[in-house]
Amino acid sequence: MSMIILLLVGLSGTLAQHAPNTADNKQAIVHLFEWRWADIAAECERFLGPYGFGGVQVSPPNENRVVSNRPWWERYQPISYHLNTRSGSDEDFKDMVHRCNQQGVRIYADVVINHMCGAGGSGHGTAGSHFNADSLDFPGVPFGPNDFNDCGTCGTSDCNIHNYGDANQVRNCRLVALLDLKLSSDYVRGKIADYLNYMISIGVAGFRVDAAKHMWPGDMAAIFGRLSDLNTAYFPSGSRPFIAMEVIDLGGEAISASEYTHMGRITEFKYSAQIGSVFRKQNGQKLSHLGNFGEGWGMLSDNNAMVFVDNHDNQRGHGAGGSSILTFRDSRLYKLLDYSKMV
Repeated sequence: MSMIILLLVGLSGTLAQHAPNTADNKQAIVHLFEWRWADIAAECERFLGPYGFGGVQVSPPNENRVVSNRPWWERYQPISYHLNTRSGSDEDFKDMVHRCNQQGVRIYADVVINHMCGAGGSGHGTAGSHFNADSLDFPGVPFGPNDFNDCGTCGTSDCNIHNYGDANQVRNCRLVALLDLKLSSDYVRGKIADYLNYMISIGVAGFRVDAAKHMWPGDMAAIFGRLSDLNTAYFPSGSRPFIAMEVIDLGGEAISASEYTHMGRITEFKYSAQIGSVFRKQNGQKLSHLGNFGEGWGMLSDNNAMVFVDNHDNQRGHGAGGSSILTFRDSRLYKLLDYSKMV
């Protein structure tokens, strides 16, 4: 398990779904990756609330496929939208959200809505729901064969992405063989909106949307347009859920982050890669070069970005950034960089 600090910058003047809904405009949230809900609730009361943190990004709360040896990435293979995982039950999740909100610490759920689990096989998920990936049958939702993009829609013989220069492939084909949902379907949109609205009713403040680059902006906007206002037990009337979308955009591909910024913030992977190269002194970089760090380095504007030194993906060599990414394994530089952001 790990704690990763994320920063929400430029809070003033934000659009509805860009605003993180933090108490007192707090700017730092933490990613408590793979923590149990009960432990997060206790951490909100013991440390995060008293020390002024604004929120917690939690791992995907939906039922997922059980993979041999239980790797972290099984959490990104949905079986249903029931809130039952190795982090805890539906009741545990509700208790965590309430206790953290009582401390002024908001909860942001990592949501996987682009796809279901990987192709092939059958079994039961973490909540006991049966699935058959071969026949595209997920009765826990329910989803069936008509709710997924096929090879004809995708345009490749195996339904998988082969060319990131082709926007149609990126958005209609299977990301690493994960079964790609047909988000153009009103039925599929409705099931996803129901899932998100259930968490809103519990008291979550918003969502980190996994694999947003692999979904058409119009489909996402249609889903977000169905979302309820936040729970007035914790938020002012009319508050909208915060949206932060994972769009890895380092340039050179058919899809850019700017296509999504009208709907919310973007997880700015350029920040991770470039700040790491400075602190590692790669390519002649020096701390003195940071005077115009941000938009001057080709990043998104403050109001459109959620930034981080590392996240659960690029800690493990996925996502973006390569050898420049700083993690807890580089203890001295990691602490120095975290301290520099706080002063």
